[in-house]
Amino acid sequence: MFDNLSDKLQRIFKNLRGEGKLTAANMEEALREIRVALLEADVHFRVVKQFIEQVKQKAMGEEVLTALSPGQQVVKIVRDELIKMLGTHPSRLRFSNEPPTVILIVGLQGSGKTTSAAKLARLLAKENNRPQLVSVDIYRPAARQQLTILAKNVGVPIYEGSADETKPLDLARSARREAVHSGRDVLLVDTAGRQHIDDQLMQELHELKEALAPTEILFVADAMTGQDAVRSADEFHKRLGITGIILTKMDGDARGGAALSIRSVTGQPLKFVGVGEKPDALEAFYPDRVASRILGMGDVLSLIDKVEQAIDQKTAEKMQEKLLGDDFTLEDFRDQIKQLRKLGPLGGLLEMMPQIGPLKDLKNAKIDENEIGRVVAIIDSMTPKERRNHMIINGSRRRRIAKGSGTSVQDVNNLLKQYAQARKMMKSFTGQAGLLGKKLGKMKLPMIPGL
Repeated sequence: MFDNLSDKLQRIFKNLRGEGKLTAANMEEALREIRVALLEADVHFRVVKQFIEQVKQKAMGEEVLTALSPGQQVVKIVRDELIKMLGTHPSRLRFSNEPPTVILIVGLQGSGKTTSAAKLARLLAKENNRPQLVSVDIYRPAARQQLTILAKNVGVPIYEGSADETKPLDLARSARREAVHSGRDVLLVDTAGRQHIDDQLMQELHELKEALAPTEILFVADAMTGQDAVRSADEFHKRLGITGIILTKMDGDARGGAALSIRSVTGQPLKFVGVGEKPDALEAFYPDRVASRILGMGDVLSLIDKVEQAIDQKTAEKMQEKLLGDDFTLEDFRDQIKQLRKLGPLGGLLEMMPQIGPLKDLKNAKIDENEIGRVVAIIDSMTPKERRNHMIINGSRRRRIAKGSGTSVQDVNNLLKQYAQARKMMKSFTGQAGLLGKKLGKMKLPMIPGL
């Protein structure tokens, strides 16, 4: 996410910091490079123009040019303007004073509306709401069945309708009545899409809007389509009046042009981003965190959010004690890996770390997810006694473990070597356990084996 833009901006700022003195000339050169970087990231040209003008106005002032660390001040200005471009403050869902709150999910066909509806329902349920789903897509084959399956996967009820309910409006009205009777406080309506915007689609959406009076109309767009997503969002807003945007497939978009342009062009906030296929791969959008991530400052707050959602606090504290003590077993090593895998692909987690100092090359670390699976398989093939005391694992035991896990003796040897190094490293911290404990206690992050 934003990888190309982030790399280019970091190079530009490194060159600026290398200048003995910041002048109007080298500032102009930096602004030209920033403009090119944004355009290559597929940011809308009007948004780029406005952004550069705002940065130039602030960066070329006497206060910045004569500052002790002008390069750092320029980075701050760029960050502030990025946050403005992205929306300044996170935009939360609004809820009706009189439940159920109706959320209309709209967008073009193939943008990910149905999966986003299910993911959002799951997210709302986790936040102690009582959501219900309904699909009013009567055109796409198996569209309603798809949402039924997804609803079951995320554990949220769905109104499936009766045989005689064949019109979107009838389905939506019945679903709302069902939500009222069953005490549901949010109704998510997954609407039909088209390959392109047409009058029939808009007429249907206007009728649903009139009948349901939705609190939110969320437009779902595919981030991989770049400026096409921005144009579609703008057209939907002009013709329907959307209240927010969900960008899907953000994890596969290395440029990020849609995310950086969509609010400035439509005037509506980006509320959620889809970052994978799993039911929990929908995240609230934080402009300040994304801006920091683009500039290589990391997104530790989002990383902490992920940890708190996925890892039990008591388990984390217990594991921290073991890491700092002398009883960190292979069983603990395996459990640590399993906890870590709950957070999603490790490559995505490393991207959230600040790309500075000793961590500057961390995002380029090559992590083989299959290798991590092999590590777990090897430890699972050990006896409980072997997991608690690795010193008893001799040659014959290693051959048995390798055979049981479908790996080689060399793989088993490598794992035991990694584990011994991890234990040694943790033991060396024992003398500083108080200080280290305070630092770790703030985050409760599991360690990444092999890094």
